Amino acid sequence: MSHTWFWNIIQNDFKTGNIDFEGCMRLLEKMQINFDEDHLKHIFKKTLDKHSGDIISMDDFKAIYRALVHRPEFEELFKAYSMDGKILPDGQLLKFLAKEQFQTEANETTALEIIMKYEPIDEVRKKKQMSFEGFIRYMNSEECSIFKSQHKSVYQDMTQPLCDYFISSSHNTYLIADQLMGPSHLWGYTSALLKGCRCLEIDCWDGNNNEPVVYHGHTLTSKIPFRSVIHVIDKYAFMSSAYPLVLSLENHCSPKQQEVMAECLKTILGDKLLSTPIGGEVDMTRLPSPEALKFKVLVKNKKVGTLEQSLLRMDDDYRGEAEELSDSDFQSDDEDTDDTLPLQRTRSPTKRKGDRKSSIPPQKKPKVRRTKIALVLSDLVVYTKSQKFVSFEHSQQHQQCYENNSIGESQARKLAKISAKEFISHTTRFITRIYPKGTRMSSSNYNPVEFWNVGCQMVALNFQTPGTQMELQDGKFLDNGGCGYVLKPAFLRDHNTTFTPRNVGAYSKPMSLSIRLISGHQLPPSAMSKTNKADPLVQIEIYGVPEDQARKKSSVVKSNALCPKWNETFSFNIQVPELAMIRFCVEDEVSLVSNEFLGQYTLPVMSLSTGYRNIPLISKDGIKLESASLFAHVWYY
Repeated sequence: MSHTWFWNIIQNDFKTGNIDFEGCMRLLEKMQINFDEDHLKHIFKKTLDKHSGDIISMDDFKAIYRALVHRPEFEELFKAYSMDGKILPDGQLLKFLAKEQFQTEANETTALEIIMKYEPIDEVRKKKQMSFEGFIRYMNSEECSIFKSQHKSVYQDMTQPLCDYFISSSHNTYLIADQLMGPSHLWGYTSALLKGCRCLEIDCWDGNNNEPVVYHGHTLTSKIPFRSVIHVIDKYAFMSSAYPLVLSLENHCSPKQQEVMAECLKTILGDKLLSTPIGGEVDMTRLPSPEALKFKVLVKNKKVGTLEQSLLRMDDDYRGEAEELSDSDFQSDDEDTDDTLPLQRTRSPTKRKGDRKSSIPPQKKPKVRRTKIALVLSDLVVYTKSQKFVSFEHSQQHQQCYENNSIGESQARKLAKISAKEFISHTTRFITRIYPKGTRMSSSNYNPVEFWNVGCQMVALNFQTPGTQMELQDGKFLDNGGCGYVLKPAFLRDHNTTFTPRNVGAYSKPMSLSIRLISGHQLPPSAMSKTNKADPLVQIEIYGVPEDQARKKSSVVKSNALCPKWNETFSFNIQVPELAMIRFCVEDEVSLVSNEFLGQYTLPVMSLSTGYRNIPLISKDGIKLESASLFAHVWYY
């Protein structure tokens, strides 16, 4: 049957005689077979070696198809459950699902649905059976991906307060290169939003003709109009996620241009802009949930006075009015200033002079920065008021739930080291944003895991800079349907938690994870190879609390990127799986001391599927390599 099916599909293409390489590619595309051109070229050439010329016959094409599609590791599995090695009845498929894929809830309907979806041969499908062709298509499908199908849509409780979620956050979103001379570009916002990012940063400065501009101040980065940024945000805000979008304003504008900013936000975003508490209530004991704030854009900025005062002002016309906020500047030298000014009113000048005499010895005068803020912009801030971080103790006593802190990575790292318990207690109550230190001129990134481990919600990274850090970010937020919000584990939400990353204690739920790395398929050839070769090896890494960090390495398969076989088993004991990420990284061994990156895939450990699974691979730039994959067996208890 598969023989007849195959000829029926291809015979039209051979009507006018044999086909060349282009024809071969077209035919595989028609059959919806993913292929890498380098690998196909290599198989095509090997077939041509058997006879002269540069065209192939139907039999040649069949050999090429089999070399590319009929993988021996799939055949072995198929034959283990097929009575005659040709057909898999629905009952046998069900056995395979239960025994090998650990799909204990699978029933006859599940098996039939798979047959209907993946079996290409009509006669086989009508008999509720599966051929090897159907089995291959099923094993290569999303359903057999290592990433749990249930986690591909929003499945978590979205009705908890905002501070109970990890929130996908970007730093210097307007940059598409480095932060010294690189271009600012609207694409920075578009691409971050399409990736499901839910907290964007906008650095605003006074521009010409009373039009604020966005760029990295005091550098040679180019400028884009604030108005254009808001138009792009309006267009793409909810394309990838329905949940609230936070605009983190780093505001350096004069009150006059802040009024223009407020006007832009109101007129362009319209109803999307949240400018009053939901339901008109000023319940300030608890933040609203992502569910309650669906399709809303929140402004994160300094704010004058309280919410109640903003609401009382609502009907007044107070354009042209600004208030001064003062800031005793105790930001450490190695940090960006970022959006972290405190928001208390300045006292009248005479009173301030008197105060200073009585309380501070003259030699210790603090540097006081004064910022004027336009009331129209201030009043757009509801649940995300930027509040300077002083200390955990200070926050505990004075901070409101709608006040958020931004802490630079160096300070945050010290705090996580020496006061992990207090840090976690802080993040159970207040949204905390971490941002890269200002000395990262090339816009490099830090490892986000260490800050997720202490419950920080907005761990902002430079989305434009590829690397392991961004791969961890992308992997983390694949979870929960890629909506940009991931519910924190219960032990990072409970106000009375005693969990710390270095002392997991009773919060440990140990997982024993076993991964048998079986093979690779159509891996990207090495940059050094003139054909389709590489010497691939796979590193499997665990990121999480310190005692869970681990890295294991496969052997090297020489000169084979098309179908390398490993059949090696790796075991991991993971104490806190809820915070653990797993990364599969494929490299080409260039020499004993250096490897070339070929592709990777990162996902949360809790999103692993068990059984025989294909592992998709992603390029350095975050693009899925359509034809490349690893094949593994995953098991844990």
